[in-house]
Amino acid sequence: MDHALPGAFRRPDDPSFAAFLAQQAPELVTPEVPAGTTDAGGAADLAPHGTTIVAVTFADGVVIAGDRRATMGNVIAQRDIEKVFPADDYTGVGIAGSAGIAVELVRLYQVELEHYEKIEGTPLSMEGKANRLATLLRGNLGLALQGLAAVPMLAGYDTAKDRGRIFSYDVTGGRYEEHDFHAIGSGSYFARGSMKKLFAPDHDRAAAVATVLQALYDAADDDSATGGPDLSRGIFPVVAVITADGFERVDEDEMSRAVEAMVAERRTRPDGPLAALGRDA
Repeated sequence: MDHALPGAFRRPDDPSFAAFLAQQAPELVTPEVPAGTTDAGGAADLAPHGTTIVAVTFADGVVIAGDRRATMGNVIAQRDIEKVFPADDYTGVGIAGSAGIAVELVRLYQVELEHYEKIEGTPLSMEGKANRLATLLRGNLGLALQGLAAVPMLAGYDTAKDRGRIFSYDVTGGRYEEHDFHAIGSGSYFARGSMKKLFAPDHDRAAAVATVLQALYDAADDDSATGGPDLSRGIFPVVAVITADGFERVDEDEMSRAVEAMVAERRTRPDGPLAALGRDA
């Protein structure tokens, strides 16, 4: 019996897995939703929705983090959802928006990066990774227009430039490089305000992790869709540090200590730490 793969699988003329999948099984890339079956508000209310994602650069790379709450309308759909994932050894993706679609987008992106490296024999550049994610996101535009939008944030260590970088996106696939720090999701305005006061380019790993934790706490303080740390259940933000050594998820023990210290400080100052004035003095 001949078990050879079909010819299309033996002619890798395109390093893009998404393009290959679109040719061989287009229904798996962008499921069609019949026009008029849902309205923008109704579709969004039927699916769990995730926020908030923050990222900040520091001396050795970049930190990306996300809270753990998913909402469905005015209901908490899940308390411990994960919104931050490794894309490859030096890149992480955080997701906001329709959770199911966003998670599938990340899975396809992970395969896309691995497929490219196997076909070309070299990993994509940081710019290439950012552009590939924009292309995948553009393929979801039809669903986004019906209220099922997924918006990622990409953070990674650029091995060519030896520094951390952050990219944000809009639902049309528009790609924008952010500098120093950024946040997406419903709590992003509050998180960015927090990071604006606390960010310093010479921060070390511990200070950068503390900054994203403070930002997520401030977001949860003012945004009902963002979940704060749950000490009684042991549910803490997912935080990943990406440096020249690769992608590292901060373990639960370190998270527990950092969060408990932050909450203890908040008992004496509920609005969080003051910005350090005159850093250069």
